[in-house]
Amino acid sequence: MSVRMAVGQFLPGEDKAANLAVIGELVRSASREGTRLLVLPEYASFATAGLDRRIVEAAEPVDGPFVTRVAALAREHGLAVVVGVNEEIPGADRIHNTLVLIGPGGDVQGVYRKLHLYDAFGVRESAWMVPGELSAPALMAVDGVTVAAQTCYDLRFPEVTRSLVGAGADAVLVAAQWAPGPQKEGHWTTLLRARAIENTAYVAAAAQGPPLGCGHSMIIDPKGVLVAGLGERTGVACGSVDPRRIAAVRSENPVLAARRFDVVPGRRES
Repeated sequence: MSVRMAVGQFLPGEDKAANLAVIGELVRSASREGTRLLVLPEYASFATAGLDRRIVEAAEPVDGPFVTRVAALAREHGLAVVVGVNEEIPGADRIHNTLVLIGPGGDVQGVYRKLHLYDAFGVRESAWMVPGELSAPALMAVDGVTVAAQTCYDLRFPEVTRSLVGAGADAVLVAAQWAPGPQKEGHWTTLLRARAIENTAYVAAAAQGPPLGCGHSMIIDPKGVLVAGLGERTGVACGSVDPRRIAAVRSENPVLAARRFDVVPGRRES
């Protein structure tokens, strides 16, 4: 009943071919471990030390050459892949920060466009990106386990994860370039555990490695237990999503059944 999954961690750069070469190694490594799903970081297609015009110039559509190559790797090795890309918006001078959900047959089963742009800690992501529209969550089934995805800064908004679990996700996949800095690693690990515990769901988080990201990609179970982690190294960490574990935790702690508030999409007026 359980499904083997992995988080892949590396430091993407400005060379797409080099990024694809590393992704190929991570896919092969995950495949050798018997996994059926691999989560890769935010901006896996193209990343810079600072946000500027280069991320727009390097953007591609979802059906462009980068995703096509990742889809071929997924199909070749028979595992689903979730990967972060800089998505071109035709006729616009900004992009979407997008996660593409690719099935084990190499077909694109959904996209998630980052909802909350990183206008914090001295960075203005909105200068170069358009936030995703509020819509029904993109779900993907892998061997009977349902997964959904969200991106980096979205982790600081608990209603995002709750909406994904409310739509039926057994595991929430987080792709990030979680910037290092004072207390930032602590925020990352605390928020990941909180999202797992409060939703009694698995959380699998793939981050960029140093120096652009803080690393520490990990898989956490519905009770907040660390299943697998990577520290700062490039590689994959593997674990299993077990529906029986979810059911047992929710039986013991039925927070989803007991909740009295729903997540309603919209913008709070300030």
